[in-house]
Amino acid sequence: MSDLGDPSTYVRVREKGTRDVTYPAAPEPLPVPVYDNHTHLEIQDGASGDADAGSLTLDDHLALARAVGVAGVVQAGGDIDSSRWSAWAAASHPRVLAAVAIHPNEAPVYAERGMLDDAIAVIDDLAAQPRVRAIGETGLDFFRTGENGFPAQIESFEAHIALAKKHAIAMQIHDRDAHDTVLETLARVGAPEKTVFHCFSGDEAMARLAADRGYWVSFAGNVTFKSAQNLRDALAVTPLERVLVETDAPFLTPTPLRGRPNAPYLIPVTVRFMAAELGIDLAEFCTQLAANTREVYGEF
Repeated sequence: MSDLGDPSTYVRVREKGTRDVTYPAAPEPLPVPVYDNHTHLEIQDGASGDADAGSLTLDDHLALARAVGVAGVVQAGGDIDSSRWSAWAAASHPRVLAAVAIHPNEAPVYAERGMLDDAIAVIDDLAAQPRVRAIGETGLDFFRTGENGFPAQIESFEAHIALAKKHAIAMQIHDRDAHDTVLETLARVGAPEKTVFHCFSGDEAMARLAADRGYWVSFAGNVTFKSAQNLRDALAVTPLERVLVETDAPFLTPTPLRGRPNAPYLIPVTVRFMAAELGIDLAEFCTQLAANTREVYGEF
């Protein structure tokens, strides 16, 4: 964690390993512009100094996205540094809105250092900025964090719920292997008015419950994966007015581009797949997605 004097200088590098870090060719533009409601554009692919690394600036990402019908993005934070960068990006670019939060896997780290309350106070300050339109990503992750970290995750999640209500903005939920506890927490403490399940990972029954409670369900590129029939089943039963789309870039690149970096300009691949799955006209679907995004986050 660093005390950033200039948030614009922050970059997180995702190591290359054996991956192909070149970006795919741009897909065909969408007939009606949509929005990527959850992305991480502070992350660059490849190792530092690697001439072959896929590396796009924020301006590059936005220009490529605009060319294929992606009108704007919601840039999500997950710790103090990335949340500050997200707020800076939104304040600096008219097609970026921000979500700020301490990620559930980061909450135990801050708690072990006696810094969780201070970290949440930073998020509180950032959330007051006019172009910060969501608290996120927050929630619970029982996959990567062991049981010793669960109390800090739940404490942090409840604090973030309170912040979303305090600032009257949306909340983006990260939920991994924690469906029942996430839903129970929301029911117990009361969900914010605009609650989004980012990168939805549940099934048909959970999608129905989320819609019944007035939550939004956001689908990422993994809805295209052969193994993800549960997501396609969830999509099929989610009311169109509750559906959102995201990249979670640079992760979850849709089929047939898996293994390469994801980016907002690739969201048309996922949108076309979803429209085909639903048997709905592509332009009609794009219009609905755009309206849903503006309802949750406001105008860009």
